[in-house]
Amino acid sequence: MPFLKVVNDTAVAVNQGGKRKGAVCAYLETWHLDIEEFLELRKNTGDDRRRTHDMNSANWVPDLFMKRVFQDGQWTLFSPSNTPDLHDLYGKAFEERYEEYERMTQTGELKLFKRVKAADLWRKMLSMLFETGHPWITFKDPCNLRSPQQHAGVVHSSNLCTEITLNTNNEEIAVCNLGSVNLAQHTDENGLDHAKLAKTIKTAVRMLDNVIDINYYSVPQAKNSNLKHRPVGLGIMGFQDALYRQHIAYGSDSAVNFADRSMEAVSYYAIQASSDLAVERGKYQSYDGSLWSQGILPIDSLSKLIDERGADYIEVDRTETLDWKSLRNKVLSDGMRNSNVMAIAPTATIANITGVSQSIEPTYQNLYVKSNLSGEFTVVNPYLVRDLKARGLWDSVMVNDLKYYEGSVQKIDRVPQDLKAMYATAFEVEPRWLVDAASRRQKWIDQAQSLNLYIAGASGKKLDVTYRMAWFRGLKTTYYLRALAATSTEKSTVDQGTLNKVSSQAAAPAAAPTAAPVPQACSLDDPDCEACQ
Repeated sequence: MPFLKVVNDTAVAVNQGGKRKGAVCAYLETWHLDIEEFLELRKNTGDDRRRTHDMNSANWVPDLFMKRVFQDGQWTLFSPSNTPDLHDLYGKAFEERYEEYERMTQTGELKLFKRVKAADLWRKMLSMLFETGHPWITFKDPCNLRSPQQHAGVVHSSNLCTEITLNTNNEEIAVCNLGSVNLAQHTDENGLDHAKLAKTIKTAVRMLDNVIDINYYSVPQAKNSNLKHRPVGLGIMGFQDALYRQHIAYGSDSAVNFADRSMEAVSYYAIQASSDLAVERGKYQSYDGSLWSQGILPIDSLSKLIDERGADYIEVDRTETLDWKSLRNKVLSDGMRNSNVMAIAPTATIANITGVSQSIEPTYQNLYVKSNLSGEFTVVNPYLVRDLKARGLWDSVMVNDLKYYEGSVQKIDRVPQDLKAMYATAFEVEPRWLVDAASRRQKWIDQAQSLNLYIAGASGKKLDVTYRMAWFRGLKTTYYLRALAATSTEKSTVDQGTLNKVSSQAAAPAAAPTAAPVPQACSLDDPDCEACQ
């Protein structure tokens, strides 16, 4: 822990031209003897020399630990100096070796260890996550068992945002080149536009592959890794907007199904595009021996996870609708240009610039105050405005009601029930819908997704159920736990409020009736705007 304090202070000393401070995330496996101290790194009490107030942390959890939690069993903590091979083992091989080390503690061959109840450690993990926001809970075995690059090394951690799952070792520092498809621009009220999506993805994968060659690499290990494996991470943003365009509520079976079908399409076209590039430019260096070279696509790698973990500990939907057989044959014959092609990043800044919802996030609030270097301005959900106008409900009284209830429509009696379901905000959507949708996406993705979980009225039981479900449904990683509101709107009237003044004529999407303009938001055409700096 004292060494992580040094890393923390080093990161604080770094910044990008005074605009963006350094960031780092430390991962530690759950069997490590220091894990209990690691859980407390972000606490505001205790010895400050063993605290990292600026650093992110994540728990790299093996499946065996989760099984012990489900079984209410014991868990043994080891020193890595005595059990060095556990870092590089996963699946059944990890379980066998770990249990062998446990037997050695009983015979006296191994003396440095600590025995705890798995459920007690799990409870502490969840309570620290709730109290400090860290460590994030990420799962070692699905990240490795479903990695296309199992032959080339071990995935020892994810990245700062928990969507990258690439091999690392002394000679290679994993680098992933990210891009995101604006899903809202490829969706209308009838669903996905497959032809447009395929065209966009073909261009995006080519561009991301170009980045690998023209990029600047600060250390040789990063260049070595990138040129050898050529990983890219194509994701999505504007998922919530795509649902709005189809009049689908986030907390519904229809939304979960759309998460499945949309990610299936992205996966299909991304793999196809990388395989086409392999014909044009050649396969990546470490292709031979990969899952791709064996005709095993991301959807197929689920079988390995199920076999290694055991069918009693996983429940995933495996339906598919596209012609995966022909794509499988194409990859076998033509190869792949990139070792990895998909990852869903948080897209916070780029989503703001393009004016859509972040990544796969539900709407945080329908009405909120946004602050940046250009000042503070109010953001209203334009789709809600559109639907309220269409039903003759958008007026000054509605604006005041929205402000009073901080953007929520749930307690406004005159809002119809279908709109209440459609415009439920992040904390009003049950966490199970977030996990279900993420599970359906994960089956198609060769890396992972930045998945924030929103839990209203968080309790130990709710956290326990939600995170057990995340593991049980085959997720690779989770990101932030959001349990409290981050901001609130000023309780003021339309005429008197200055900070949150909202016009009852606020603009709606182009399809809505004519309306007056809203306060200026992000604009790529204004070179002097500091909003995104």
